[in-house]
Amino acid sequence: MAQNPEEVATMFVQYYYNQFDQDRAGLASLYRDASMLTFESASFKGTPSIIEKLQGLPFQQIKHQVSTIDLQPGVAPGHILVLVTGQLLVDEEQRPMSYTQSFYLVPENAQYYVHNDIFKLVYG
Repeated sequence: MAQNPEEVATMFVQYYYNQFDQDRAGLASLYRDASMLTFESASFKGTPSIIEKLQGLPFQQIKHQVSTIDLQPGVAPGHILVLVTGQLLVDEEQRPMSYTQSFYLVPENAQYYVHNDIFKLVYG
């Protein structure tokens, strides 16, 4: 496991979006029963609910392009708040959509899991 928060955040973001773009079901290991996802203002709690939402998104292909990764220490030692901005392309769409996503990462057994996840498309 990476030791400094910048390494953790960068490695996590790379892994998360690679997995999301390849097989969203594979993200299940990153969430727990207490985890919460807010996706475009709709909230989902627990791994099954979160993965069901992510797998049910209405597109077949997606490609995330990360622009920025910012982070802050969380409320407890080792916790990390990560804010990502970027663009994504879905299916055959040629115009990328801008998005922002935040993750609250919690250490557990030499790894991290997502306790909180908020995703929003940025319009305008």
